[in-house]
Amino acid sequence: MTTYNTHKPRTLRHLMLISSMLLGTNLLAMPAIAAEKVNQPKLVVVLVVDGLPQEQVVRYRDQYTQGGFRRLLEQGAWYSDAHQAHGVTVTAVGHAAVLTGAYPYQHGIIANEWIDNRTGESMYCTQDGNYQYIGEETKPDDGTAPTNLRVSTVGDELRYATGNQSKVITVSGKDRGAILLGGKAGSAYIYMKKSGNFASSNYYMQSHPAWVQQYHTNHPQDRFYGQEWKPLLAETAYANDVDDAIVSEAKDRFPFKYSSKSGKPDAEYYGKLLTGPFVDEMTLDFARAAIDGEHLGHNPAGVPDLLGISLSSHDYVNHAFGPESRMSHDHLQRLDRLLANFFNYLDKRVGLENTVVVLTADHGFPNTPEFSRAIKRDAQRISSKEMMTALNQHLKEQFGVDKLATKWSGPQILLDYPLITQKSLKREDVENNAARFLLTYPGIADVFTRTQFEQGTVPATRIAKLMQRSWNKQVSGDITVVTKPYWYFGSGNHGTSHGSPYSYDTNVPLIIMGKNRIKAGVYSQYAEVVDIAPTLSHLLRIRPPSGSEGRILGETLN
Repeated sequence: MTTYNTHKPRTLRHLMLISSMLLGTNLLAMPAIAAEKVNQPKLVVVLVVDGLPQEQVVRYRDQYTQGGFRRLLEQGAWYSDAHQAHGVTVTAVGHAAVLTGAYPYQHGIIANEWIDNRTGESMYCTQDGNYQYIGEETKPDDGTAPTNLRVSTVGDELRYATGNQSKVITVSGKDRGAILLGGKAGSAYIYMKKSGNFASSNYYMQSHPAWVQQYHTNHPQDRFYGQEWKPLLAETAYANDVDDAIVSEAKDRFPFKYSSKSGKPDAEYYGKLLTGPFVDEMTLDFARAAIDGEHLGHNPAGVPDLLGISLSSHDYVNHAFGPESRMSHDHLQRLDRLLANFFNYLDKRVGLENTVVVLTADHGFPNTPEFSRAIKRDAQRISSKEMMTALNQHLKEQFGVDKLATKWSGPQILLDYPLITQKSLKREDVENNAARFLLTYPGIADVFTRTQFEQGTVPATRIAKLMQRSWNKQVSGDITVVTKPYWYFGSGNHGTSHGSPYSYDTNVPLIIMGKNRIKAGVYSQYAEVVDIAPTLSHLLRIRPPSGSEGRILGETLN
């Protein structure tokens, strides 16, 4: 078995100098035979399509062009049974998994936002008041830094292994998409809803490099003003999609016009762009600018670079209309064409033979409750406020104490442990009583307590396993609630949301493409998104991230 040295280049040089003195041989002048055997890619590109369920990738396969999703499916290793293998399937948690190879109980990102059980205050996953966006308005809870991420990423380890010579750049329509892919040592760029610019924060740098400033010179975000999003394909192509009337109101259907009340590009217009194909188009344009501006894949030190791209808009579209809608269908077709153009550019600029491409998603999506009920599924929305009121009323009747359940931090509930102690109650008694009540509440399938998680006494079920992985003893709540399939916490009468441990939320695409490195084909083996990090670490010949628990997908490797 061949092993490869992953120490920093300067450390290897020191060793060679010492050996030269001992042996009287100039080892530094000898051919770098060992280095030539390590066929590292010049560039790793990690694409995360926010809110893309596996079923959508295959459902529309016959309508893809040759160069986008079809290229990935035919030239890459595609896992049909790949999962985000944790129970709280939301954007921040899923993005954190991709390049850490870790579950939330280790990486510490338990939701998009949560209630800090020490202060009782809300904590956004990537907020840090010590840092601000560069040249953009910054609110106290804006996502500006990876402070809450407790483990390293592939990019962090790549930078460490190369003495910070490798470049790690990430870009996304959402702050959490870019920041949690980039880790501690990368540079993250985020779409700004108020200006339409892409900006970083002073956690990463004090000012933007020249290529970023050049990208914004002509205000590329304004070119879509007044444009419409219309169906890309002939009407017959959407014949199997659900009737618009089931998933949307009359005002929320094709065509969608991107404008604003002011009559010119402004914050209203830039915010609207997120629901549609145009922010993804700009994200990939910015990624091209990063490749050119940072010379990614042509690193002068001869080391690999990493580019992370999170495409945010499919999540917005699926939230608004559901994955069964024409709008979601059309958006994915447009994304297919955008990816085809990007891959063609990548091939010309870096060479696909020099590149490893990974495509996955942070979570899947359920159908809208309206559609689910139309096909006779049991599906509803649950009001967390009403549930909390009912729970506290029940606990008051049982223990004579008001408001023992203090906060909802979906899908978790915080209990008032100091009050429980003050009233001489037993923690386990209150937890178990709350759990028994919640199991009778409409739409609730499972309930787990802090004591169960701490003692490892959850049932031997997959649901329990995924929820245990999602629970972090320092920051998570005290009661964890799991809805019934197709139910979710929310309000209104349109749209849908994710976040459950069920397969429609966990089963996501996992495709790895790399000429001469990856064996193309369909793989039926079970795989997890946390397997991406150790697999890329192996290909890059670096140590895996600190919390990595995935496996190397060795069956795909040449």
